[in-house]
Amino acid sequence: MKKRQISILFSVVFMDMIGFGFIIPIMPDIIKFFGSSQDMLGIVLGVYALGQFVAAPLVGALSDRYGRKPLLLLSIGGTFLSLLLLGAAQSMVLVIASRFLDGITGGNITVAQSYIADSTDEEDRSKGFGLIGMAFGLGFILGPLFGGLLMSISIHAPAFVAAGIAAVNLIIISVVLPESHPAEKRNRSRKFKIIDIKAFRQVFSHDASRKFLTIILFYTMAFNMFETMFSSHGMLAIGLSPKARGLILAYMGVLIAAMQGGLIGKLTSRFKEITLLNISNLLLILSLAGWAFVSTTIELMLIIIPLSFAAALQSVLQKSLLSKSVKGDNQGMVLGVSTSLESFTRVVAPIMGGYLLSRIGLWAPGVVSAAILIVPLVIVTAERIGSSDKGKDSGLNNI
Repeated sequence: MKKRQISILFSVVFMDMIGFGFIIPIMPDIIKFFGSSQDMLGIVLGVYALGQFVAAPLVGALSDRYGRKPLLLLSIGGTFLSLLLLGAAQSMVLVIASRFLDGITGGNITVAQSYIADSTDEEDRSKGFGLIGMAFGLGFILGPLFGGLLMSISIHAPAFVAAGIAAVNLIIISVVLPESHPAEKRNRSRKFKIIDIKAFRQVFSHDASRKFLTIILFYTMAFNMFETMFSSHGMLAIGLSPKARGLILAYMGVLIAAMQGGLIGKLTSRFKEITLLNISNLLLILSLAGWAFVSTTIELMLIIIPLSFAAALQSVLQKSLLSKSVKGDNQGMVLGVSTSLESFTRVVAPIMGGYLLSRIGLWAPGVVSAAILIVPLVIVTAERIGSSDKGKDSGLNNI
């Protein structure tokens, strides 16, 4: 594992997530400031996810051809411009435009994941993804806290400060971060399209990557429903204030960062990744089902402990196993398709969760999200049993 390169990338992702954390929790306040109803929140979140859905496979594939560093600069450059636009926005139209711009250029996480795949061998892959997951967690702990403080200065202050952080990130990438994908390893034969249907077909034609992408699709659908409904559920079921919800999310971020930063490496050194994936999936099913019926703050704090640990394991192990299922010159394309699928669920999950919460009951998002996770549990369990009966490794456990 190339520790210096990963340390620099850790800083880049950490700062990127702090800036992201500034914006997302205060978006309801921005919507209120412009006199729009909170129904607009789904549109604002949806256009960002839609932009990522369209662009992520293209950005990932371009990084396979032209290198990771230029595409990181392009992605974070787009984030910088979108934040400036958001800070200067005088209408909801410009707010929506800024989020779409950030989404359409937002392949930075896809490229960062490809960078990790380039910089680690298969034995250390999960540790590398775990460190980047820790940067995610720490950034999202500090981002909302500082974003709330900046809101007391001005409704525009968080966006402008986040733009400043993005500018610093551009300098770090330009000056300090080395390229991880040398010219001799780049895939220069692929043709690119804005919506690359061929990339989806190529990735899904591969048995192992198809299974892992299906697992990722169902997992992110379930977890995004939890994330997007968490505040509404906490407010309606328990009566949590905005400050209390923010503190509980920070508490969850600490738990996830702790798992991804240290414990995952120890667990993967003792157990097979596919076994851990299955166990954490079962734990997440039970945790989401429990979340559906919490009625006190103490109950919520307790259920978040296993939920956070399971989610931390899932996100790291899925990407680690997916990246190992393909050759190095296709890492960006495959991880881009993965990010695109995740973005698709970020469009659908809030709509589905909102309908379930308002029309069926406060318990419905938790129960349905737990039920969704039965699909990946069955996929992995059936594959492992099948390979055991055949006495040989399968596409899911041949790592």
